[in-house]
Amino acid sequence: MDTLQVILLALIQGFTEFLPISSSAHLILPAQLFGWEDQGLSFDVAVHIGSLLAVILYFRKEIVAMIKAWLASVFKGVQSDDSKLAWWIILATIPAVVIGFLAKDWVENYLRGPGVIAITTVVFGLLLWLGDRMAKCELTEYQAGWKKALLIGLAQALALIPGTSRSGVTMTAALMLGLKKEAAARFSFLMSIPVILGAALLMGKDIISEGHVIDWQAMGLGVLLSFLSAYVCIHFFLKIISRMGMTPFVIYRLALGLFLCGFIFL
Repeated sequence: MDTLQVILLALIQGFTEFLPISSSAHLILPAQLFGWEDQGLSFDVAVHIGSLLAVILYFRKEIVAMIKAWLASVFKGVQSDDSKLAWWIILATIPAVVIGFLAKDWVENYLRGPGVIAITTVVFGLLLWLGDRMAKCELTEYQAGWKKALLIGLAQALALIPGTSRSGVTMTAALMLGLKKEAAARFSFLMSIPVILGAALLMGKDIISEGHVIDWQAMGLGVLLSFLSAYVCIHFFLKIISRMGMTPFVIYRLALGLFLCGFIFL
């Protein structure tokens, strides 16, 4: 990979991982437009690690509070809002883990095409618009409850389909279930931590077992740039989402999906 490719792909991953616009849809564009070869598994791990570090650093206080409260609930039987939120995030992660394990090969064999990405970018963009319109905006993430958390987790499993957008589909479900816009975003971001960590560990296992050649300079730059761009993205998204809503992202998704359809099918 040359330096331009590393910079562009790392920034794209960082900025799009947490926005409801699908990082996979964006990552196919540079390869299609510039004729780049696949960036490789090791670079994918690097940029995911950067995104993971960004969300952990941004929510470090909440994460520490949840871990302490969760341990207290397990060993001392003490329940609190933080312990409940921790349990709900664990519960919401289970569907993605189970369905991902069972459907991983099928998704990779049949749903990785650019045509699928173009269609899902449009379809789940329209669902995001519907969720935004239906939003009651009454609940914080601490008021979600285990049933809503499980439903949001089931929605997260749909993100196995490229173009869906993990953050987009979880925010859509959270809005439909009554969470405030900022609460839906925070819950989605916190949910991403175990999912991204698990994906990075699985990819890392494949790198070790298959003996991939690693470009450490590209890896380091990828981690740094994806970390910085993801952190900036999280910060500003949470600042503006309550005022702006999801409409700009819906419009962007529809435009991107139509562009991809034209680029692929015409």
